[in-house]
Amino acid sequence: MATLAAASPEAVAEKFETLSPPPFDLVRQPETGLVMVRGRMGGTGSPFNLGEVTVTRCVVRLETGETGSAYSLGRNKQKALHSAVIDALWQRSDARAQIENDIITPLAACQAEEKETVKEETEATKVNFFTMVRGDN
Repeated sequence: MATLAAASPEAVAEKFETLSPPPFDLVRQPETGLVMVRGRMGGTGSPFNLGEVTVTRCVVRLETGETGSAYSLGRNKQKALHSAVIDALWQRSDARAQIENDIITPLAACQAEEKETVKEETEATKVNFFTMVRGDN
């Protein structure tokens, strides 16, 4: 689910189009709301309220009984719906390998590549400071 949540709506829609999901019912239709985000100074300090972010959630139930749910940042209801259906399909033993091979693995590889690109771009702007010792102690 973390891979789907981090993926772009276009990437999730593209991968969803390759599936032929069985009929499903909306348990909770895609809806958008606010969630309070908490933070910590330095990762170890006392928690504090940082602010609110927009989140869209959705819950579906396949006709075979599996229930899938999804939460994603932003207001894209279609991404939440697609992610919930993919989650429900992943729970089926006959579809799990296909979901992992055709959707999760390529999305995770793309995200890792993007993260590496950002890391390389950031590294290129790094300035290394050094101190020269004068020698007269």
